[in-house]
Amino acid sequence: MPRRLNDWLRKPFHHFFENALIRRLIKNSGYLFSANSISAALSMLQGILVARLLGVENFGILGAIILFVSVVNKLASFRMSELVVKYVGYYTEARDHQRAAAVFKLAVIVEMLTSIFAFGLILLLAPFGAKYLAKDPSTTSLFMIYGLVIPANFITESSVGLLQIFDRFRRIAIVNIGQSVITLTLITITYIAQGGLKEILFSYLIGKIIGAMGITLAAVFLATRQWGYQWWKVPMRLLRDKFRELAHFAVNTNISATISLVTKDSEILWVSFFRTPLEAGYYKLALSLANIVQLPVTPLTQSTYPEISRQADKKNWGNIRYIMRQGSILAGSYTFAASIGLIFLGPLIIRYIYTPEYLPAYPALLILLLGLLVSNTFYWRRAALLSLGHPDFPAKVNLVLAGIKVLFVILLVPRFGYLASAVLLSGYYIANSIIYVYKIRSLMNKKSTQT
Repeated sequence: MPRRLNDWLRKPFHHFFENALIRRLIKNSGYLFSANSISAALSMLQGILVARLLGVENFGILGAIILFVSVVNKLASFRMSELVVKYVGYYTEARDHQRAAAVFKLAVIVEMLTSIFAFGLILLLAPFGAKYLAKDPSTTSLFMIYGLVIPANFITESSVGLLQIFDRFRRIAIVNIGQSVITLTLITITYIAQGGLKEILFSYLIGKIIGAMGITLAAVFLATRQWGYQWWKVPMRLLRDKFRELAHFAVNTNISATISLVTKDSEILWVSFFRTPLEAGYYKLALSLANIVQLPVTPLTQSTYPEISRQADKKNWGNIRYIMRQGSILAGSYTFAASIGLIFLGPLIIRYIYTPEYLPAYPALLILLLGLLVSNTFYWRRAALLSLGHPDFPAKVNLVLAGIKVLFVILLVPRFGYLASAVLLSGYYIANSIIYVYKIRSLMNKKSTQT
């Protein structure tokens, strides 16, 4: 290849990576992306084995149980990882290590209390889930058993936030891979032994518990290294002047998380409730395949939030714009390429890997890809609003969108099933992205003129 042509081809890549912020962002994302890629491959193998072993209907029941527990947990959650990233990061930048430790301690205490509350809700609501979601009251015990995931993850959110703010993304990656390997091993044993729904559920439960223990231990060791062995004795009164602000942030992120349960995190439950576990099985597979386009985007989100928050504390608005612009190029390009691959290969993957009985999942997959293309391109929108000091804006927007979506869910899903649910989810992603980006643009223009 001629040298001039070689230089011409390398120039855009050199320009893209020459900024230290982007290099750090991609390095941290790279750890998680590598882990997510490996975990996604292992998860796909898990899904294939489980889908072939259980059949469409039991596959749908499994999805309903797992998602039910996740939804109840999120209902009580205050997203402590986001609070830790913002405020531990803020005090760390200010070299106020005592208050940084106090924020983490507060987050841990709140998360422990909410975990106990969430597990109690699982025990209380399990009969409802079995009767109206699984359509089988005998599965009540399975809902309760899988609910043990919640107390096992009693401080996982706070732990993840701490690991992120100190750039320990490699440790998160290692734990995620280890959890996936263990889960796949247990599911493979169950598949060979021709076990059933209960054995599969136990496999997922054990993997989740081990993953939670790994993240928690890593965070505790990190806290000890950063703040000493007595960090957990730091007095909470140090945060007295910040309690109101911390509570405001936590409540708004909780509201946003609660609304997200309605708008995007409870899709399988809506289909299970209004239709059947069979359709839930089709939709679960469509969502699983659509998650392939999320592979680099999820780690980008996790590594972008601490970086944007750090730059916002320093009032480096130009750097924030640069991170968002380059991040959109990365995420959008990958999502478009991955979507094209799924459009052409989707039917073959479903037919020959998951068996032909799952083919009705393909139309839902196509619908979901459109919304994810827009959502992934602007993946940084929530992180930017939190970092810019507007945690209430996502809650307000999502509340309006949730009301609209629930109305159409009630009107359309009972009649048109899982395809209507896919259309509504895709529409939500597009509307959410447009509104958030418009707001962020206005905020950035205002802050740029003030400095």
